[in-house]
Amino acid sequence: MKIAIVGYSGSGKSTLARKLAELYQIDVLHFDTIQFLPDWVIRSEDEKKKKTKVFLDTHDSWVIDGNYSKLFYERRMAEADVIILLLFNRFSCLYRAYRRYKQYKNETRPDMAEGCNEKFDPEFAKWILWGGRTKRARERYRSVISKYKKKAIVIKNQKELDRYIQSLIN
Repeated sequence: MKIAIVGYSGSGKSTLARKLAELYQIDVLHFDTIQFLPDWVIRSEDEKKKKTKVFLDTHDSWVIDGNYSKLFYERRMAEADVIILLLFNRFSCLYRAYRRYKQYKNETRPDMAEGCNEKFDPEFAKWILWGGRTKRARERYRSVISKYKKKAIVIKNQKELDRYIQSLIN
């Protein structure tokens, strides 16, 4: 089983990835752990690509969460058995990110690179509300939905996400 999870920041990609990895007993790759070094330093493009390629080449089953279009995006979408797009509205994502901040304040959450304590600042709020919702990002999601109709699952709110998770358990 290979599952790709993409979507907007704060929509719950990493949480869903952990749940699915546990449910299917498969390895998970959180792209935030690939993107960042301690203290929110961004890893080099070459190193990110190497780490991602090694993971893809050495795992027959996986859950990968994160967009990161430069990290074998087309390969991930093509190889995935299921593509889950978490396309929650911007205000839900903002609320969820703030709630996550309160939960992990001054700590590194389990799906983040070591030494990257949870933060919520105006720059991140702006990213959630506008920066991560560019025309290019929306077009990429539409393209995935169109190209991979049979394996793309669009989830737009918590109720739909709960229903989806419940369908897997039953």
